[in-house]
Amino acid sequence: MKFTDGFWQVRPGVDALYAQEAYDIEAHNDASGTDVLRISAPTKVIERRGDVLNRPLLTVSLSSPLDGVIRVRVEKKLGGLSSQGFELVGAEPGHGIVAVGEAGGTVSAGPLTARIAQGAPWNLSFEANGQTLTSSGHKSIGYLSLDAGAPIAAEPAGVSGVTTTGLAPASRYVHGRLSLGVGELVYGLGERFGPLVKNGQTIDIWNADGGTSSEQSYKNIPFYLTNRGYGVLVNHPEHVSFEVGTESVEEVQFSVAGETLEYLVIYGPSQKEILERYTRLTGRPARVPAWSYGLWLSTSFTTQYDEATVTSFIDGMAERELPLSVFHFDCFWMREFNWTDFEWDPRVFPDPEGMLDRLHEKKLHVSAWINPYIAQRAPIFEEAKQAGYLVTKPNGDVWQWDFWQAGMGLVDFTNPDAVSWFQDKLRHLFNQGVDAIKTDFGERIPTDVVWHDGSSPLVMHNLYSQLYNKAVFEVLQEHRGEGDAVLFARSATVGGQMQPVHWGGDNSSSFESMAETLRGGLSLAFSGFGYWSHDIGGFEGMPDSAVFKRWLAFGLLSSHSRLHGSTSYRVPWLFDDGSEPAGQSAVEVTRRFTTLKLELMPYLYQVGLEAHRRGIPFMRPMQLEFGDDPATDYLDRQYLLGGELLVAPVFSAAGDVQYYLPAGTWTNYLTGERVTGPTWRRETHAFDSIPLWVREGAVLVTGARHDRPDYDYTDGALLTVYPGFNGTRTVEVANPLDGTAALFTVSGDDDGISITSEAAHAFGARRAGGKIITSIDGKVTL
Repeated sequence: MKFTDGFWQVRPGVDALYAQEAYDIEAHNDASGTDVLRISAPTKVIERRGDVLNRPLLTVSLSSPLDGVIRVRVEKKLGGLSSQGFELVGAEPGHGIVAVGEAGGTVSAGPLTARIAQGAPWNLSFEANGQTLTSSGHKSIGYLSLDAGAPIAAEPAGVSGVTTTGLAPASRYVHGRLSLGVGELVYGLGERFGPLVKNGQTIDIWNADGGTSSEQSYKNIPFYLTNRGYGVLVNHPEHVSFEVGTESVEEVQFSVAGETLEYLVIYGPSQKEILERYTRLTGRPARVPAWSYGLWLSTSFTTQYDEATVTSFIDGMAERELPLSVFHFDCFWMREFNWTDFEWDPRVFPDPEGMLDRLHEKKLHVSAWINPYIAQRAPIFEEAKQAGYLVTKPNGDVWQWDFWQAGMGLVDFTNPDAVSWFQDKLRHLFNQGVDAIKTDFGERIPTDVVWHDGSSPLVMHNLYSQLYNKAVFEVLQEHRGEGDAVLFARSATVGGQMQPVHWGGDNSSSFESMAETLRGGLSLAFSGFGYWSHDIGGFEGMPDSAVFKRWLAFGLLSSHSRLHGSTSYRVPWLFDDGSEPAGQSAVEVTRRFTTLKLELMPYLYQVGLEAHRRGIPFMRPMQLEFGDDPATDYLDRQYLLGGELLVAPVFSAAGDVQYYLPAGTWTNYLTGERVTGPTWRRETHAFDSIPLWVREGAVLVTGARHDRPDYDYTDGALLTVYPGFNGTRTVEVANPLDGTAALFTVSGDDDGISITSEAAHAFGARRAGGKIITSIDGKVTL
């Protein structure tokens, strides 16, 4: 939200007061035992006694919830109710060392120090290793009053969906600003489909069902990180407006309605370490089951289907040797006008339990679609209404609208009884045989309602998605066990990464939408989310054969892979006419990249475990792995899958692609070609090919099976050591079937490489391009 008119003035109707000096600085101790540095920041430099009269005073508190993290809290009035922040599951008391001296005060949190200078002008800096990372200087902490009668009230304030008019919904705001250095770039802020680098953008943190082709986002995360060693979490679930160099080109500004602002500065220094700290604070992704990495096939949205249709799809995949792991039933497994009532439509699925048993006999897992709305035609609507499980208007009526299902109400997940009721409905579904849930929607959350626990409607708009997904994920974990639960969720906020997986929402069937989908996934990876998927071929419209086949390669080299559409089926043979050259049909391309992913499963499963253990995303922007290479700063058409594989999707029918290989020796996984970087490459690829490169020094573990994702990876594992490997590395190869793992020690230098294993596992080893050597005694020398 913009409050100024150029550098010197404010906009009409805005009264701006700024923290002008650190008048006094004191050490305190809060109720949790954490040391706090409290600063009185008057909105005028106090030059004489009379200046303290009739003058607002801002109170700024500095503390640390975790090593490497410093919290800044700005309050206009201390007597109000505490603002509701996100659940910081990793916060711990007792962190931070506070010191006060004549020159000012400091809070030290391990490697990160906040320093406030005594007196004027206001000067708060954040430092590490003797260097200033960012700072909050003159006019950086502002308290803004908006006059509703002034001209600004007639101008859009840039708040997407907060009010019906789009105008500023409140009369009081607090903003913070943090400096941007020369060449400093900002990433993150959720799943955003525009440019990957956020400099020059104004971004509203407000969940919306806006597709993938606008400034709106399903997953708004008020967290960003930069290429200068730190990240920032604005700890407000309600609407937050970010001006990334668009109000003050030298700063990132973030503003919230009300009289309190809280943000946390998170040190790295690398972007990986920033994400590790951020996810330690806000929650790490759960471990997901191996079977979920396989190919998912859907009924699609508005298509006609019954058990015979479903069976024909599944049998058709098997007949064409296309490995399938999960079958998904979209909305119409329930009767129209009844969503969500958790009851199979008896007209098309008269025997759901028998059908699910038959699908399980085909070695498939089953996913079912739900949303958090209850249509008034559904028999359970009255049950929920009478029990008080639905969100209400201020007059006590159930909030309802027709924008999706006629007369639908919204489940109130702030009511513990409503959560239990909703979870019981899910338990019945799981007992029937459903294995996974697609939690659709969660963004269209009204602000003119009353919540059971008294939460602010503006807070609940974004936070709702977290409560919704958490309720479903909890009962999934209860039913399937920890590590075997998986969602397919669309909406999210801070903490949503703990309930994977998320997919990219309603994209279109075009190369342009394929590219914007990838930008959304990379931006979400920079926002702390470990796993991500997207609708292969695009959701809206019917992709032509070229779009579908190029998207197959991209989709099957993502963490999770789903064939899904809106009005048309997505079985591969519908995209072939029989005239395709050998290897170029949609069926063959599907087989090619599905079996490739299954072959890579020992490696990919470990990448998923790293996401779970460390919070490092499965799909990694180039800047995340090669932060010292400025050529990677803006790259948004390629990525790394884990730390060892580089993928450059092809966004054209003709197969033309341009991409960048950083320094080192790279080996093409599909062809064995070796290239020395840094180098830009232009290539043309057939539909059954994609730029897929292995990083220098990699030890890549591949598996022995191509028919399913969940198998014993330790049985017949192949370890390939790539050029440039030196030193010693322990390589873990998991068995997802029983949770055990085999550890291999790889040692090497220019003279040779040896691999040893303490356990007796059947494995092979090779140097890239060399002869495979089968181990007999668990030890092999290359």
